[in-house]
Amino acid sequence: MSATAPSPNHPDGIAPASERRGANLNWLSLAVLGAVMLAALLGAFGGGKARSLVADAPGARLEVHTPRVLRNGMFFETRLRVTAKAPIADAVIVVPAALWRDMTINTMIPAPGEEKTDKGAFRFSYGALKAGDVLEIKIDGQINPPLFAGTNGAIELHDGERPLAAIPVAITVLP
Repeated sequence: MSATAPSPNHPDGIAPASERRGANLNWLSLAVLGAVMLAALLGAFGGGKARSLVADAPGARLEVHTPRVLRNGMFFETRLRVTAKAPIADAVIVVPAALWRDMTINTMIPAPGEEKTDKGAFRFSYGALKAGDVLEIKIDGQINPPLFAGTNGAIELHDGERPLAAIPVAITVLP
């Protein structure tokens, strides 16, 4: 029987195992696919659970919960929690403009009493806090297409103009 003639025991296009080439390549491609899927499941390509960043200062505790790896176009949520350990006359959240460049910030709940920009940063004033008061802020945003590779900056808590705590935040943006 010639090599081009179909085998009587196999349908057209199906060759016996001894004639197949690259049978072991199927296991390699399955292993590579499995590794990529596991990495995605663990959040290596965006999403996934992010741990909170905490700055504990004598006058207040600042917690920032935000994703560290995002994909272009993704919506995301950032949560800030301020716990006053001592009275704060005017709790002000300061976000550098560079951290939010090429992002759209859709909502900030609760809304600050006053918003302004000063020295290249956004300043959001929430008023007085008594010792033991907790202020929770939810920020919803979206990554715009021009933002590539990522961004970083420090989110700060001030009492008016006086800095109380700061947390460096770095966000990686994947295509």
